[in-house]
Amino acid sequence: MNRQRTGFTLVELLVVIAIIGVLVGLLLPAVQAAREAARRMSCSNNFKQIGLGIHNYHSAYKGLPVHGTGTDRPAGQQIYAGDNNGTSINRRGSFLISVLPFIEQQALWEQISNPLNVKANGSAKNPPWQAMGPGVARIDYGPWATNIASFRCPSDPGQGLPALGRTNYGACMGDSSVMSREGKVFVHKVSSGATMPYTANNQTQATRSRKVHRGMFVMNSRMRFRDTLDGLANTVICGELTTDLGDADVRTSFPQDPAYNDKNGHGRAECRKNPRFMDQFHDPERPQFWNAGAGGSVSALLGRGYRWHDAMHFFTQVHTILPPNSGICTGGRTSNDSMVTVSSRHQGGAHVLMGDGAVKFITDSIEAGNSNTAMISYHGSPKTVAGAQSPYGLWGALGTRAAKEVIDSEF
Repeated sequence: MNRQRTGFTLVELLVVIAIIGVLVGLLLPAVQAAREAARRMSCSNNFKQIGLGIHNYHSAYKGLPVHGTGTDRPAGQQIYAGDNNGTSINRRGSFLISVLPFIEQQALWEQISNPLNVKANGSAKNPPWQAMGPGVARIDYGPWATNIASFRCPSDPGQGLPALGRTNYGACMGDSSVMSREGKVFVHKVSSGATMPYTANNQTQATRSRKVHRGMFVMNSRMRFRDTLDGLANTVICGELTTDLGDADVRTSFPQDPAYNDKNGHGRAECRKNPRFMDQFHDPERPQFWNAGAGGSVSALLGRGYRWHDAMHFFTQVHTILPPNSGICTGGRTSNDSMVTVSSRHQGGAHVLMGDGAVKFITDSIEAGNSNTAMISYHGSPKTVAGAQSPYGLWGALGTRAAKEVIDSEF
């Protein structure tokens, strides 16, 4: 008697499973690529929202939001001091604070702009925090630890301590990092304890500023769209940045050992002379990371992008000196100049926000001149004059607001 077979043989099942496995293997990269494309689009939309907020702010107040805003510093204290000040923010507030009401974050803005009578843990604060907040590193001030979705790139997984509220978007300071930690006015504390306007070599701070402050944002200064003589569509106003994950990434951390950084930046100023000075300490087998000798640890709150509210270079600044996703060159302190370019977790480049509100993706291979050339500066060699042409090609020209370079190629 013939029996009708009602099931599959083991060989048939194995063949089906193998076919399904092959199909999954073929489809998975496509799914991952689609997810990254969606994250990249979301990142671009966040940037457009920030750009719209900047333009609305300019319409309301006839100027850009100040990068380096807030209550004034105590007498004789430099702008880069006072991280843990219990009262004044010391004019360290980033432009992102002022943008808050224009990106539907009015409630957070109200907490910051008015005296706040509660600590981050919910306990009462008496007397209340000063309006515009205390020092930028105060973890007990709730608004500073707030994570804002519009300030984050979905492709960046960084979260939690030791950072406060993170950001993936920073202000473009131009094609020179010289003096990007301070603005047109700088109070120098002399040994007697008195304060005086800083002058050196017969150069006032304003004279220096005209030479090196070449981006659309200048620390502590009210800038306007009319200052961008090169045209808003040809000038970068903000750039994307990667936050530190504690993995010795050369884009987000720096060696603590002075033998491997520009710690004595005021004396050696190696990064100013050669923005690729610290490339020699990259791991030759994994160039995106510091080598084992250099390490890549950061002190408690000095990782890239760790404070959305802090105007200093590590946190909310970018330069158009080295191409996107290049390593940083730094003295490792907020009191030293630091060269920080745009970077991202996207493949092959990073987003920038143009002055007219357009968001563009800049590839790592953009024409950037000679990256070993000294920066535009007011001292050392070579000394430069105000309005000098950028030494960093198309990339450098995109970061300058009024150097009259001609943008004649696609980017």
